Amino acid sequence: MERRDFLSGAGAAGALSAATLAALAAGSASAQNLPAVNWRLTSSFPKSLDTIYGGAEQFARIIDAITGGRFKITVAGPGKIVPALGAFEAVQKGTVECTHTAGYYFPNINKALAFDTTLPFGMNQRQHNAWVYTGGGLELLRGLFAQYNMVNFPMGNTGAQMGGWYNKEIRNVDDVKGLKIRIPGFGAEIWKKLGADPVSMPGGEIAAALRDKKIDAGEWVGPYDDEKLGLPLAARFYYYPAWWEPSATLSLYVNKAAYEALPPPYKEAISVATGWVNQWMMAAYDSRNPQVYKRMIGSGTRVQLFPNNFMIAAYRAAFAIYDAEAATNPAFKKIYEPWKRYRAEINEWHKTAEAAMTNFLGNWRGEG
Repeated sequence: MERRDFLSGAGAAGALSAATLAALAAGSASAQNLPAVNWRLTSSFPKSLDTIYGGAEQFARIIDAITGGRFKITVAGPGKIVPALGAFEAVQKGTVECTHTAGYYFPNINKALAFDTTLPFGMNQRQHNAWVYTGGGLELLRGLFAQYNMVNFPMGNTGAQMGGWYNKEIRNVDDVKGLKIRIPGFGAEIWKKLGADPVSMPGGEIAAALRDKKIDAGEWVGPYDDEKLGLPLAARFYYYPAWWEPSATLSLYVNKAAYEALPPPYKEAISVATGWVNQWMMAAYDSRNPQVYKRMIGSGTRVQLFPNNFMIAAYRAAFAIYDAEAATNPAFKKIYEPWKRYRAEINEWHKTAEAAMTNFLGNWRGEG
């Protein structure tokens, strides 16, 4: 990527601050006066996915471009340095400088980390970004991640996800009893509360587990990624929506000591690059998912809506679980209470104009 090409793209995305413009305006000549830095980034996502794994590659290319090649980041897939679910600990301990992963993969460390990614029945992509960037969310999250020797940066979002692939129909709440489903985070807790048997596994293992009957159901993201992982060939029913992922932010977690050792222009480069990828990834999914979804429908995939009684039961279970966690986990409570207020306020606004317009266009069957 040429430096001038990145600048035009990033500017169009609206990701540049005044400080960034000043730093970038200095150009490659001043970059030569900065130190050569080499980092490693371990990704928790399959290399076959040019969306979420590709986001880390985009990030590394942008960093290289805007620092004149002085700051290089090598991206490694799961298992190359550490396993997919070993990424958090690897950054915390300084085994690698950074990772691209999802906070809700690590409930055993602190369930409050899920706020960085998503909570079931939480906020959509636009709402989450508003909370993070201008609603006080980033400050709260930075305080949490500092406890683990990290600095977090939003770096991609999937948008609202599909509810996954199933080898049996879900007609009511009773049908989930005993269902062995691959699902992470609070979603797993809610499914378990409703009688299912949730399991955790990396995305690249889901299709084989479905084919081998090791699980009855598995969810990943949506049509584009699901097809690449071979999920349409592994199960009959494709359910929606993923109420446990109304959006999902994938973040860059940086070792705090490594970050603080960087010169200011490199720190600013990280802010710019992550902000650009955060917008690019959502745009990529919005462009690619419709085409694959149409192809799936044409090939006979049985797309089905989760029954309403199941959705209601899941919603009630979700907030009962959050309230219980807030009662015993101060870190969770500190974020949960302002998060919940922000969610209520922005939903009240979005249902007025945004949802009304979306529903009208989605249901329109007339001309045009």
